[in-house]
Amino acid sequence: MVRLEHVNLCVAEIEPTLQFLLTAFPDWKVRGRGQNTWFGRDRNWVHVGTDETYITLNDGAVGDNRDLAGHAPGLAHLGFCVDDLEALSHRLQAAGYPIEIVGGDHPFRKNLYFLDPAGFEFDFVEYLSEKPEEKNMYGGETSPVRRLLPA
Repeated sequence: MVRLEHVNLCVAEIEPTLQFLLTAFPDWKVRGRGQNTWFGRDRNWVHVGTDETYITLNDGAVGDNRDLAGHAPGLAHLGFCVDDLEALSHRLQAAGYPIEIVGGDHPFRKNLYFLDPAGFEFDFVEYLSEKPEEKNMYGGETSPVRRLLPA
């Protein structure tokens, strides 16, 4: 079996991204916190997620995150499958996080993109079918992706 256990993100400040993640996923918890030294610089870290998978947040990042409208290498977005995209969207918007992108209309999925305060883009997908051939159907969109916020 292969599964992604964790993703490690470097942020200027932990709390804004931590609050974004806990708003998106209210069943997640802080699994642990601590400090370490990374190449001569002290930094704080937090593991947030479930017992099986998590995101590590490390503070002390310097500089801007990758320009998502550009073509530089780096992380484009993190994608998560969710059971109730509407509820997740309401939670995030109520907490002040606007929808950035609405995915194209598709018969077997719907998705929304949000930016966290550190500039990481999160793609939340709700599948409307359990059939692999429908879930993994590329194409089929009946409308284009709609960007609601400038890149």
